[in-house]
Amino acid sequence: MSTLIRHSSTGIPLSFIVQNDLATWQAQQPIFLQNWLNSCDFAKQGLALVVNPQSGALSQVYCLVNSVDDFWLAGELASKLPAGIYQVQECEQQLEQIALGFILGGYEFSEYKAKGAVKAQLAIADEALFARITRQANAINLVRDLVNTPAVDMMPQHLSQVMADLADTFDGEFSEWVGDELLEQNYPTIHMVGRASENKPRLLDLRWGAKDAPQITLVGKGVCFDSGGLDLKPSSGMRNMKKDMGGAAHVIGLAQLIMAANLPIRLRVLVPAVENAVSRNAFRPGDVIKTRKGITVEIDNTDAEGRLVLCDALAEAQNDNPDLIVDFATLTGACRVALGTELPGFFANNREVASKLMDAGESCHDPVWQLPLFDQYKPLLKSDVADIANCASTPFGGAITAALYLKEFIEPSTPWVHFDVMAWNLRALPGRPTGGEALGIRAVFNYLQDRFQ
Repeated sequence: MSTLIRHSSTGIPLSFIVQNDLATWQAQQPIFLQNWLNSCDFAKQGLALVVNPQSGALSQVYCLVNSVDDFWLAGELASKLPAGIYQVQECEQQLEQIALGFILGGYEFSEYKAKGAVKAQLAIADEALFARITRQANAINLVRDLVNTPAVDMMPQHLSQVMADLADTFDGEFSEWVGDELLEQNYPTIHMVGRASENKPRLLDLRWGAKDAPQITLVGKGVCFDSGGLDLKPSSGMRNMKKDMGGAAHVIGLAQLIMAANLPIRLRVLVPAVENAVSRNAFRPGDVIKTRKGITVEIDNTDAEGRLVLCDALAEAQNDNPDLIVDFATLTGACRVALGTELPGFFANNREVASKLMDAGESCHDPVWQLPLFDQYKPLLKSDVADIANCASTPFGGAITAALYLKEFIEPSTPWVHFDVMAWNLRALPGRPTGGEALGIRAVFNYLQDRFQ
């Protein structure tokens, strides 16, 4: 639970003043406050800490904003305000987003360093609102924690423990297939990608919810570190590859949010967890593998390993005939070229689902953007020796061709959404510190909540 929020009805008053209304509002205030705001150059600084003239204690905080509808208007306050408990004044309609932005902005990954100073806290009086904000913040910060954790402490066995603990917490069921068990149970591509590592590859499987409820299956790419394999990445491309399990982190965080909110669905979470390492038994360019679905794949590039581990997991996801499959993956740089790093792209084989997902993201200020499953590019995945290659013959449209590869393992009748996410903030923004980030999980949650609750 976040320490930046407290269930309380009292706190130092915190008010937001709209820039365009400043002159009118200030002229209506007592002379003491007018002079104080002028003395601290409130119009320029944007933040005023007002003390009680008798006690000297902090009595009021004013923040200057462009709009109270800005989701991230409180995104820097947790670090800027003195330690204490604060209560937002007015802004009842915006309170949830203000509080969530406040908490997310105060996030700090400090597992490997001295804990930071005690930060400001936000008081939330309404119990239901407090619980809802807490669930969202905890899910997002879980994603961040998982992505930020160095690979030495976030290998397949560690992801396994995270999911097992999650199952225990919410009375779910957890199982896994490890190492050569993957071959015995016919998950050959997961085994192939992960076999070169001393950290054994795994397929992690969490189930939760009533068995007669609508089934939603989440699949997350769990490449805990990606060296590129024999098609070795340069050092610059390898530096942040601890984040290549960002897809797994996203579905784990989303699963926690779903279970904590007790959505009336049957949830299944599948995470193919591997390390793409280099050793004498690493898979090679030119190898051909027969996947779980029976499709043969020629390995064009060992650094396109994410789609390989996902294809067996997606084939497994079909077994239950789910109402919806959603996968998350840090899959292609091409998606980042198209949309940048801060807007997650997704592909969908169902127009209604895609449209409602876009609307859900917009309504909760968690934007997502649909990209096309342009079938005309499918021949670019042609192989001369197998049914399909794992890489296209051209770098152009790389996010699309990667999605088309995954589409081959989805039954046309099954609604499916594929997210291609960065899972990382390259720059610090209000509410979004540099490092691991959750993108699109609130959008998916809101869509599921609107559809099934």
